[in-house]
Amino acid sequence: MEQINQRKLDHINIVSDDAAIDRRQCYFDHIRLTHRALPELNLSEVDSSTKFIGKDLSFPLMISSMTGGADEEVVKINRNLAIAAEAEGVALAVGSQRVFLSDQAAAESFELRKYAPSTVLLGNLGAVQLNYNVGFADCEAAIQVLDADGLYLHLNPLQEAVQPEGDTDFSGLRNKIAVLVQTLKKPVIIKEVGAGISSEDVEHLLAAGIKHIDVAGTGGTSWSMVESKRSNSPELGELFADWGIPTPTALRMMKPYRHEVNLIASGGLRNGIDMVKSMILGASLCGLARPFLNPARESADAVRAEIQRLKREFATAMFLLGAGKIDEIKGREELILDEHWNR
Repeated sequence: MEQINQRKLDHINIVSDDAAIDRRQCYFDHIRLTHRALPELNLSEVDSSTKFIGKDLSFPLMISSMTGGADEEVVKINRNLAIAAEAEGVALAVGSQRVFLSDQAAAESFELRKYAPSTVLLGNLGAVQLNYNVGFADCEAAIQVLDADGLYLHLNPLQEAVQPEGDTDFSGLRNKIAVLVQTLKKPVIIKEVGAGISSEDVEHLLAAGIKHIDVAGTGGTSWSMVESKRSNSPELGELFADWGIPTPTALRMMKPYRHEVNLIASGGLRNGIDMVKSMILGASLCGLARPFLNPARESADAVRAEIQRLKREFATAMFLLGAGKIDEIKGREELILDEHWNR
């Protein structure tokens, strides 16, 4: 119990204080878009709104999974994130709820529906924990404490492999995920944590009944590096710091599956332009985490200011593409100026 809570605090402090953890590979900067000098639009009338799992969002932003636990700092962070998400009409996914399953004192950090009564809230558990005595009842409990609209199952084999206390038995998970999808009444969303999802992974996930996938590629926070900071032998984590599939490449690899799965883009997105590029590459939603961490340690208003910045950037990029609605950019790769960007 104490070990998991301490790990949560370690993660927050490392990500917040060590700039080198954010790899900032800026893969999205390699993509150039077709500027419209005559957009034939009024910027004030650009409509960035969208829907996700049946709920309205002001624009396609999700505050991605960060934390949870019994510590007062963690409770404050999640509360501020929830208040801001509700006020600005964006989605929020909490950090891993495994700590709540073993420590009821952590429940407060996940009891967020009172702060966000109408927006999208997503629970979160590690898929590998299905091999370590986490069952259907635990998944239901994670959803119920949050009154969540769905459950993230995160796949993090790299993080677990370099984590000092990592759980590394990923065998047989596809069948267990399939059973969970059939049993839970809420959507199950698969998410990587910064190394990307391949076409072969998607084939397995589709066979398991998954309809929502967060590709979560490389380019931003390196959880391999985070874990290296917690290890007495950091060399392995440092070696694999940039391992994985860059987020834009992962999205492009998903093109054959866009009619079968809703894609979420995360991993290295830092501004509204990156979000628009992700939508052009087929994403329905864009997840960012690190830009909200320090604001969440301050106040809900600070988080709101960050959300508002992103929304202004997103709407401006739409305007400069001559797009008045989300449907006019989603999956429209012809808006990419250089077709050789990913070579």
